[in-house]
Amino acid sequence: MERRTVRHRLGRALTACVLAALASLAAVAATGTPAQADACYTWGRALSSGMTGEDVRQLQIRVSGYPGYGAVLTLDGAYGPATRSAVIRFQQAYGLAADGVAGTQTFNQIYALQDSDCTPVSFSYAEWNRCNSDWSGGAVSASTARFNALVSMWKLQAMRRAMGNSPLYLSSGFRSYSCNSAVGGAANSRHLYGDGIDLVGSHSFCALAQQARNHGFTNILGPGYPGHNDHTHLGNTPSRSWSAPSCGI
Repeated sequence: MERRTVRHRLGRALTACVLAALASLAAVAATGTPAQADACYTWGRALSSGMTGEDVRQLQIRVSGYPGYGAVLTLDGAYGPATRSAVIRFQQAYGLAADGVAGTQTFNQIYALQDSDCTPVSFSYAEWNRCNSDWSGGAVSASTARFNALVSMWKLQAMRRAMGNSPLYLSSGFRSYSCNSAVGGAANSRHLYGDGIDLVGSHSFCALAQQARNHGFTNILGPGYPGHNDHTHLGNTPSRSWSAPSCGI
């Protein structure tokens, strides 16, 4: 009797595993998107113009660095012309079929670029926030500051790709009011919002400022702007504020 019960339980477990596998295969057949073990986000359908939903918004976050010169992609969960154009630019950047439809190839490329905490592989929350451990004390809530940082990381990942995949170095990211005061930051600094970053490193400051215009940054300050001859600052102000006079901006 005991052996029969054990066999029965094992049979039920194996049946459940088979059913799960069949369900996964059915999902692939229905959506064209392979099952993906991703701790951050996994898309369950191909996305194209006219579609709406949280899956569209998650895609928009990851292609927010491809809006085109001087533009910003709205993260509204609606797959409109601007999202389609951003997807095409993303696809072109990685040598994919550039049809403006986010399907298997596009999602797999995003998965390859994405760490388990949703940040792009070239950047991290720890690198972005050297002020405190919980993102508190800034001009917005901790969760908003962290989200703003995430979006800016994806913009910077796109910029990194456009600049030959060579590293981009952050000298400063998120700051609380106390951290901002300690370094003499401006009272309205975008660092307080989580999206402000200062870049230094291998590229010239002018090259960084000029390239950033293509990747959704509305706040660009560089050489020639007071206090910015030794770095390039990027952020996301409500309206455009670009000033790097030594770089023709």
